[in-house]
Amino acid sequence: MASLDPVWSLVQSSQFRIKLLKLSSVLGVSNDRRLRDALQKDDADIARLFKLVVGSDVHKKAVLRLKGGSAQNCVDLIQDILDKGSLQGGDAGFTLKARRLLVKLSAASDTLPSSLFIEGVSGLDKEATFGGTFGDIYRASYQGQDVALKRIRVFQRDSGRHKIRQRFCREALLWQRLQYPFVLPFTGIDAESFPSFLCMVSPWMRHGTILKHLAENGNANVDRRLFEIAQGLAYLHSQDVIHGDLRGSNILVDDEWHAHLADFGLAVFSDATAATHTSHHGGSVRWMGPELHYPQSCGLEEFQVTNFSSPLTIWVVHRHWPSELSPAMYTVSALFASSFTPARPHSAISLMMRR
Repeated sequence: MASLDPVWSLVQSSQFRIKLLKLSSVLGVSNDRRLRDALQKDDADIARLFKLVVGSDVHKKAVLRLKGGSAQNCVDLIQDILDKGSLQGGDAGFTLKARRLLVKLSAASDTLPSSLFIEGVSGLDKEATFGGTFGDIYRASYQGQDVALKRIRVFQRDSGRHKIRQRFCREALLWQRLQYPFVLPFTGIDAESFPSFLCMVSPWMRHGTILKHLAENGNANVDRRLFEIAQGLAYLHSQDVIHGDLRGSNILVDDEWHAHLADFGLAVFSDATAATHTSHHGGSVRWMGPELHYPQSCGLEEFQVTNFSSPLTIWVVHRHWPSELSPAMYTVSALFASSFTPARPHSAISLMMRR
C-alpha cells in the first residue's frame, strides 16, 4: 500500500478491515493471536500513514474533497485512530490537527463517526423541557437512566439546513472528546427519536442550571461550585478547546450538587482565529470580551480571548450584575467599540476574598 496515494489507502483500509473481521468471524479465528498481532501492526501502519496526510496541505485538501461512502470511511478511520490513542507520543500539536481535520471533514461531507450513534432511547417526553437559542431539550430514558436529548432547532428553509447540520457536527465532535468530572458527559447521538433530526444525548441534570439551583437553594456552597466551574474551564483549555459561551445558563448541576459545563455549540479550538470564532457566535454578547466584538481594534490577528466571561459568570452567580451591561445587546457592542468597559464595583475585592 505504501506506493499508493495515502488518502486512497486510508479510505480503503477501513473497508478492508471490516471484510477481514467478518471473514475471521465466519472462520472462527477472531481471537487468533496471529490475527490480533497483524491487526495491531496494521494500526501502527495506518497511524503513520495518517500522520503523513495530516502533515501535508495537499493531502488534507484531498481529504476534505471526499464525499459519500469515502468520506464516511475516512471519518470512521480518524475517529478510530483518535479513540485508540495511536497518535500518542508524537508532536503535542499533532492530535489537535487530527481533531480539527475530523471536524472539518465531518462538516464538509455531512457525515459523523458511526461509533457515536446509539440505539434504544425510549420514553421521550412529548414536549420540550427547555428551549435555547439554537435548540430544544427533551427528557427521555437510555439504559435505565434519564437522559437529555438536544435537538437543534430549524427555522430556515432547506437552504439553511446544511449550516445547521455543520453546527451539529462541530458541536458533537468537540464535545465527545471532553471527559472530566465538571464537564457534562457526552452519551452519544440518537437518530431514532425524531425521524428528521439528530439529537445529542447526555445525562439528565435534574437540578437544572446553576442559576436555578441557587435561586431555589440560596448561596450555600456557591464558592465550591465556582471552583468546580474554574476546574472545568481549565480542563477545556488543557484540551485546546475554548467554550465560547460560558454563562450561568450553560452550567448545570447534577444529583450530587456538582457543577458541569455544558452547551458546546459555540466552542472552538484554541488556535481558531477571532474571525472564525465570531462567525460562529450568537446569543451571549454581554459575555464577550472587547477582542471578540472588534478584534482588529484590539490588535489581535489570532483568537486570544481574555476570559472576559469568567468574572462575569462569577458576578452573576453572586448576584452582582454590572448595571452598565443592562442595555440591549446591540448597545453593549457599541459601548465596546468606544473602548468602554464596566467600572469595577467598590465591593469587588471583598466579594472575591470573602469566606
